Amino acid sequence: MVLYILPHYNHHHHRMPRKPKTHDVIRLHNAVFYAYHGVLTDEQNLGGKFEVDVDLYCDLSRGAKTDHLKQTIDYEAVYDCIRSLILERKYFLIEAVANTIAEGLLARFRKLRKVTVRVRKPGAPVKGVIDFVEVEISRGR
Repeated sequence: MVLYILPHYNHHHHRMPRKPKTHDVIRLHNAVFYAYHGVLTDEQNLGGKFEVDVDLYCDLSRGAKTDHLKQTIDYEAVYDCIRSLILERKYFLIEAVANTIAEGLLARFRKLRKVTVRVRKPGAPVKGVIDFVEVEISRGR
């Protein structure tokens, strides 16, 4: 005996076509801040330069069509948010700085689906010569 299993089709439940996922991104590169993050006492007291990149993943189609700022993510507001988050307190680790920025941006900007944050510390204190140490963190809804 051969048993055939046919796919069940219920003509009453038509699925609405899914809206295609967009892969739009706004990038802010190399926002530079002077802050007091680090494990060493000198880093906490003297401070140093920190560089931040953010990739903001969101649907930009409405803003692209309407040419209205309210239909997109205002990157000046993003910059201001990053600045306040990186300066509001001292962190030992740039991992914590990057995570704070990622979570803060997601909380502040409802249109944001995903964010990738890179925090660089130029001239990080290592026993050797390097340009910078960088941490990258991605968070999404």
